[in-house]
Amino acid sequence: MLKITARNEVGYQVEIEADGHHLLADESPDGGPTSGPDPYALLLASLAACKAMTVRMYANRKGWPLEAINVGLNIHKIYARDCMDCESDPEAKVDIIEEELSFEGDLTDEQRERLAWIADRCPVHRSLTS
Repeated sequence: MLKITARNEVGYQVEIEADGHHLLADESPDGGPTSGPDPYALLLASLAACKAMTVRMYANRKGWPLEAINVGLNIHKIYARDCMDCESDPEAKVDIIEEELSFEGDLTDEQRERLAWIADRCPVHRSLTS
């Protein structure tokens, strides 16, 4: 079982230990410099890494000539009334994650489509959408 610990002593800087790795998260109250990514950046980084790893495992298993995977993610809020798939109160705000995927290598269009589909099957994506 994976265990994450987080410790905050002052301000918004948080020391995180994840599976023996140490990192910092931070949030600037005034938009100034920080000592680490904010929680949303960490969330998106986890999702992007998971998608890339899942695609890599699949391509390797299939023996496909995948040279690199590029995952770009962005998050923003919209009103639920502006979301086709949202069941929240129409006046509530919901998070929308936008994604850009690209694959480098001598792949067919069908392989690229399949890899994009596989990216949405990564464990972190499933956790966020379940």
